[in-house]
Amino acid sequence: MANHKSAKTRINRNAKRAVINGARRNRVRTFVKKVEAAILAANKEQAQEAFKIAESEMMSAARKGIFALNTAARTVSRLSKKIKAL
Repeated sequence: MANHKSAKTRINRNAKRAVINGARRNRVRTFVKKVEAAILAANKEQAQEAFKIAESEMMSAARKGIFALNTAARTVSRLSKKIKAL
């Protein structure tokens, strides 16, 4: 257990941030799954609409440090490639 006031404060802050970051990560995963579902259904228009939202969410999360920027870019690139192949 922390002995200093600042250490206790950091423990509390880290716990709060973990909850927020987890929610953001799950939100991004949900949008990515919607794109993948549209791709599996071979619905290009729906996939493009879902991709536009998912790309925005993914890059927003990357800017906030939820994902590494390269991870976000790689995911967006792979989804884009799958949509173009439809």
